Amino acid sequence: MKSSLFSLLLLTVLLSCNENEQKTTAQLNDFNYLEANITTLTTGYETGEFSIVDVTQAYLDRIEAIDKNGPNLQSIIEINPDALTIARELDAEFAKGKKRGPLHGIPIVLKDNIDTHDKMSTTAGSRALKNSKPLQDSEVAKKLRAAGAIILAKANLSEWANFRGQNSSSGWSGINGQTKNPYVLTRNPCGSSAGSGAAVSANLTVLAIGTETNGSIVCPSNANGIVGIKPTVGLISRSGIIPISFTQDTAGPMARTLTDAVLTLGALTGVDDKDSKTLASKEHALTDYSPFLKLEGVQGKRIALYTAPLGENAEVDSLVRKSVRTLKNLGAEIIEIDAITPRGTGQHSFQVMLHEYKDGLNTYFASLGENAPIKNLDELIAFNEQDSIELKYYNQAYLKMANEKEGLESEAYQTALENLIRMSQQEGIDRIMNEHNLDAIIAPTGSPAWSTDWLNGDNYHLGSSSPAAWSGYPNITVPMGNIHGLPVGLSFFGRAWSEPILIEIAFGFEQNTNARITPTFRANDEE
Repeated sequence: MKSSLFSLLLLTVLLSCNENEQKTTAQLNDFNYLEANITTLTTGYETGEFSIVDVTQAYLDRIEAIDKNGPNLQSIIEINPDALTIARELDAEFAKGKKRGPLHGIPIVLKDNIDTHDKMSTTAGSRALKNSKPLQDSEVAKKLRAAGAIILAKANLSEWANFRGQNSSSGWSGINGQTKNPYVLTRNPCGSSAGSGAAVSANLTVLAIGTETNGSIVCPSNANGIVGIKPTVGLISRSGIIPISFTQDTAGPMARTLTDAVLTLGALTGVDDKDSKTLASKEHALTDYSPFLKLEGVQGKRIALYTAPLGENAEVDSLVRKSVRTLKNLGAEIIEIDAITPRGTGQHSFQVMLHEYKDGLNTYFASLGENAPIKNLDELIAFNEQDSIELKYYNQAYLKMANEKEGLESEAYQTALENLIRMSQQEGIDRIMNEHNLDAIIAPTGSPAWSTDWLNGDNYHLGSSSPAAWSGYPNITVPMGNIHGLPVGLSFFGRAWSEPILIEIAFGFEQNTNARITPTFRANDEE
């Protein structure tokens, strides 16, 4: 009798727990600022409907409810303990009629390889840099503060921006574990800006800043159903960003709408003496790209569909063909191309990355001063070998390969760099666009998110980021549809400094498709 009574009580408790869990899931998107954008928030501040403190507190509460509890998204490494203090200051300024810039009072998270000189650390996701405090803000952080943004938190990333070792899982870091995809929690958010993408998509922030060497802005934007802009290398300063490649690295905005991403892009541009790549942007950079948000932006454009990524997933192909029809209906002329860069371009890129990685990391560690937890690449490799977590699932082959490289004066590096620039630019995108008189190139950004697998690593299926990444040219991805509730994006890329044209085309497409879907945090594919 006692056994039966106990079983009945246990069943009642379990049913109650399940009911509570279902209610929690149904309420996850009961959020006052769900899908809020810069315009709606700024308007609310102006009318007094809500304050910057109200909004900041709401996002902090949502991070606690969704990132640390509930679905346990694990997209955020660290909260800015001064976020509410900054919000109060911005409210006071707003009340006096002062608006710092286009991002006044807008919450944003930074990928945790971007330095902030505040109470937060900058770790690259590595336990080796736990509690590492940069001696100054990155240029990106400086510009965001000047524009009025609230740096809400630091986002998780694929450790060392996914260039540490083989068979890695995107979105995993030793310091914060595995970021989950907010659409289906067992699926991958892609990397390395995984936390930035997941946080924006899950409405834990309005904006995020990611970084890309090859695919690390556009791929997580694809997998998380958001917009990502990978600008021309040199449009945004990289000073104070933990590097991989001087030739290919760039930061870029990630948002739920192209409008928000474009407003953020303009706030980040400018020449920085600490980053020589930005010198080339002087004649090209704008501080406001919003005039190119044109509904008729597709009209009269000549666009090439890059077909090499097609044929891997029939449903992705179907969405691409539908997108092509949309662009044609909006007035574009579409041709097809099956190749962009000569064979072997990727190998030159890899060699350039390895050489520049060693030099860049050692320079970054030196910038941390006498109290740097890691002084050089040798020490980082040694730390990982002694740590109980860092090498549990995958190795550090790329760190070791980089450490064996000669300096940037070596013939091997100079030859690889010359070949990379020539093959990716003059013989690559520039050649294709000149031959076909193109305004832009389009391609599927990637496949639907794959299932996270710590033992075998990532399973990308398809992608199109390399031509723009190798050349250092701009790439914009926007949602184009979904497959069984998993988003897929369409990429728009082209010549150096062609952000205005790409924005025109991408905006016309975005506004006529409205393909963004809000994630519902499904536990698995069966839900």
